[in-house]
Amino acid sequence: MLVLLSLLLLAVALSPAPAAGDGAAVPVANPVSFFCSPTNTSVLHKYLPNSTFANNLQRLATELPRNASASGFSAGSFGAGPGAAYGIVLCRGDFLGRQCVDCLDEGFRQAQTATYCRDSTDATMYYDQCQLRFSDQDFLAGGGAANMPETTARNMNSVSEGNVAAFDALVTRLVAAVSDAASSKSGRCATGQAGFPPENMNVYALVQCTPDLAPAQCRECLTGLIDQMPKWFPGRVGGRLLGVRCDIRYEKDVFFTKSQDMLMLTPLVGSTPPPVASTKGNSATLWIVAIVVPVSALLACFLACFLWIRKRRRRGAVSLPTMSMEMEQVLKLWRIEESDSEFSLYDFDQISDATDNFSDHHKLGQGGFGTVYKGELTGGLEIAIKRLSSCSVQGLMEFKTEIQLIAKLQHTNLVRLLGCCVQADEKMLIYEYMHNKSLDFFIFDAEKGKILTWERRFRVIDGVAQGLLYLHKHSRLRVIHRDLKASNILLDRDMNPKISDFGMARIFCSNVTEANTTRVVGTHGYIAPEYASEGLFSIKSDVFSFGVLLLEIISGKRTAGFYQYGKFFNLTGYAYQLWQDGKWHELVDPALGDDLPVAEVMKCLQVALLCVQDSADDRPNMSEVVAMLGSEGITMPQPRQPAYYNVRISSLTVSSGSFGESSCRISNITLTDHEEGR
Repeated sequence: MLVLLSLLLLAVALSPAPAAGDGAAVPVANPVSFFCSPTNTSVLHKYLPNSTFANNLQRLATELPRNASASGFSAGSFGAGPGAAYGIVLCRGDFLGRQCVDCLDEGFRQAQTATYCRDSTDATMYYDQCQLRFSDQDFLAGGGAANMPETTARNMNSVSEGNVAAFDALVTRLVAAVSDAASSKSGRCATGQAGFPPENMNVYALVQCTPDLAPAQCRECLTGLIDQMPKWFPGRVGGRLLGVRCDIRYEKDVFFTKSQDMLMLTPLVGSTPPPVASTKGNSATLWIVAIVVPVSALLACFLACFLWIRKRRRRGAVSLPTMSMEMEQVLKLWRIEESDSEFSLYDFDQISDATDNFSDHHKLGQGGFGTVYKGELTGGLEIAIKRLSSCSVQGLMEFKTEIQLIAKLQHTNLVRLLGCCVQADEKMLIYEYMHNKSLDFFIFDAEKGKILTWERRFRVIDGVAQGLLYLHKHSRLRVIHRDLKASNILLDRDMNPKISDFGMARIFCSNVTEANTTRVVGTHGYIAPEYASEGLFSIKSDVFSFGVLLLEIISGKRTAGFYQYGKFFNLTGYAYQLWQDGKWHELVDPALGDDLPVAEVMKCLQVALLCVQDSADDRPNMSEVVAMLGSEGITMPQPRQPAYYNVRISSLTVSSGSFGESSCRISNITLTDHEEGR
C-alpha cells in the first residue's frame, strides 16, 4: 500500500504544473478600477438617452471590441461635432481573439450600468485582461500624453525590511528592461522574469503600450509610470500602474502566458538544473525520490498535525462551531469579499505574537468599541490592530461594515484594511500602520503644530478632499462616512492623509443622494444640523464635517465639545464672524508663523465657510470643493450664515458644570461623543 501511495504521489509530483498564466484566461467579473470622469477633479457630465452621443456610443461599443479581436487594440470615433463618441480599447498581449472581444463587451456593458458610470459621457474601465475608455471629448489626439486617468494597485505582501532596497532596484531594472523590449516590438508588449535569491522569490513583469504609439512615445509613457513606482510600491512583491496608453505590472507569481521571447534578467530561483545524461542514474534517482519524498511528507504532516492540536489545546481555543451566529455571519461576509487578494483572514496566534500577547507596551489607544494596538508580523510588516470589545453590539456592526466596504474601496487617501481576525468572541480589524498617528495629535498642540507647516496642512486638506470625492463619486458605490474628524485622519511617514474608521459609514446606490435615520452617530461639532435635528444625512453631511475639519486645520482650535470662542460656543460661528468683520487673520494658527501664502489661506477659509453653511442646499459638493481648492483666481460665492450661528453665550444659561459633558441633546436626539484614541 505504501509503495502504491508513493508511486501515486510521484506521478503527481512529476506531472508539470501549469503556470498561472497558462491556458485560457477568464475575464474578471469586476474591474480593477474605474473612472467616470477624466480625472478625480473633473466634474461628472451625463448624456441623455437616445441623444446623438448615446447612439454614437453604442456604435463605438459594438465596433471597437470586434476590431480588437486580432491585435488586441482598436481606437476610433463615431459621429462629428458635439455628439461624437471617441474610444480606445486594449487587451493584454496574451489575451486575444474571442476572449478579448468578450472582455471588452463586458467592459462597455458594465460601464453603462448604475453600479459604475451610467449616462456618463466619459468612462474608463480597467480589468486584469483588458481596458477601455470612451468620451465625448477627443482624447485620442494626445498620443502618449493622454495616459490619464491612471490607477494603481499593489500586493499587500512585502519583502523583509532589510531587502527592500535591493528588491526595488531589481524590480526597477526588470521593468525598465522589459519596457525597452516592448517599445521596440510592433505589438508594444513584452514580458520578463528575474530571480531574487535573498527572499527565495521570482519576479515576473509585463509592460504594454497601445500599438499606435511610436517607439519613443511608448518608452516615454512607460518611463512616466516607472518614475512613480518608488512612491507606490516600496518593498511590495507585486504592483501595477495602469493608464489608457500604457501599463506596467509585476508580481511574484506568473500572471500571463509565458512565451519563448520572454526576457530573463537574472537566473530564476529554484529553476530545474539540466538533466543528467545517464539513464541508469536517472532511474536510481527516481526510485529514491519515489520512496523518500512520500514517506518524509507523511511524517511531516503527522508531526504538523500533532503540534497544531497540542498548541490549540494548550491555548484553550474555542472551535468554530461554538461561535455566535453573529460571528458566523461575519465569516460568511468575509468569504464573499475574500475574492479581493489584498484582504486576509489572520489567525489569532499571529496577532497575539505580533503584539506580545496584547501588552500595554503595544497599546496605541482606547476607544468606545475596543482597544487599538501596534503589531509587527513575521517578515517585518507593521500593522495596527483594533481589538473590538466582546460586549459591544455597535462594535460588531462596525466590524461588518468595514469588511463589506474594503473590497470596494481603493484610494491613496483611504487607510487600507489588510484583513480581520475572528475566533470565538474575539474580533479584530487589521490595518496598515500609520507612523505619524492622527491629525489631531499635531494641530491641537502648540509645539507639534509647528511640524505641520502650511504646505503640509494644505496637502492634508487636498488629500482628505480627494478621498471624500472618491467615496461620494468615484468608488463603486456611493459611500457617506458620517464620522469625519481630525482623529480619523491618519498620517503616514510622509504626512500624507488617510481617512480611516468606516464603521459608521453608509453605502448607497449611485442614484440615491440621501437617507433618514432615527439613530444619529458622529462626534460633537462635526454633525450637520439637518442630521442632528431630523436624522437626515447625505453627502452634504460629510461636506459639513469637512468644512469643520478645515477650520480646525487652519486655526489649530478644536470644535468638538463645548469650547468658548468669543461670544460663540462653536468654531464655525466664531470663524464666520471674523470673516464678516475682515479679521480672518486672527483665526490662523500662530504655530504657522507669519510667512504664509495669504491668498491660499483665505481661499481655504472661504471654502470651509461654504461647507458649513446652515442649509445643505447651499453647501458645495466635493467635486466643487476640489475644483475650488485646486484653482487660482476663481470667483467663489460669499458664504452664508453657518450652522449653529445663533448658539451664543448671551442666549444660553450655562452652569459651571456644563463644560466637559460627554453628550448633549438637540431636538430630542441624544448624540454621544465617540472620540477614540489611537
